[in-house]
Amino acid sequence: MNIGAMLGIFALMFLLELPDKTMIATIVMSTRARPSSVILGASSAFIVHMAIAVTAGGLLTLLPGHIKDTIVGLLFLGGAAYLFFVPEEREEAEGAREAEPEHAAGRWREIATAFGIIFIGEFGDLTQIQAANLAAKTHQPYQVFAASSAALVCVTVLGAYGGRMLQRFLPLKVIRGIGGLIFTGLGIYTLVSLCLG
Repeated sequence: MNIGAMLGIFALMFLLELPDKTMIATIVMSTRARPSSVILGASSAFIVHMAIAVTAGGLLTLLPGHIKDTIVGLLFLGGAAYLFFVPEEREEAEGAREAEPEHAAGRWREIATAFGIIFIGEFGDLTQIQAANLAAKTHQPYQVFAASSAALVCVTVLGAYGGRMLQRFLPLKVIRGIGGLIFTGLGIYTLVSLCLG
């Protein structure tokens, strides 16, 4: 995989995580804890999730090619449907609710709380599923892991320090629409390639 492909994965994962409930949770947590603690805890959780995702994607590659491509294509289209049809207000409410238990005195407790909230909230999440898809599609799990992890760490930093300001420039609806269009294109491309191949 070349640098351009890795940058494409980085951009895709970055865009997908912006409107997510875990981004909202990161913003809320950073109002109640040190932003650096939130970044350490949340980033660690995201990296663990990307390791799980690319491992799952590696398991998908053991399936026959047409079955794997069908699953990957349908998951991309499912991700697009989620972005188009699940209102951003619901994501905001879920993110705020996930961050509610958080109010910690010590730095290690803040880090552990951020890790726990993101680790639990990100299970089966769109970015985890898409990282598994990309690992299966590209057969490059290490590169997908590196690009996806870097994107999610950047979103965490952005959420902890400047999330509210970002939403003034890019409404969640626009961010979700861009992600949905990208997923629709990837899903259609995967399924059409399967039919033509």
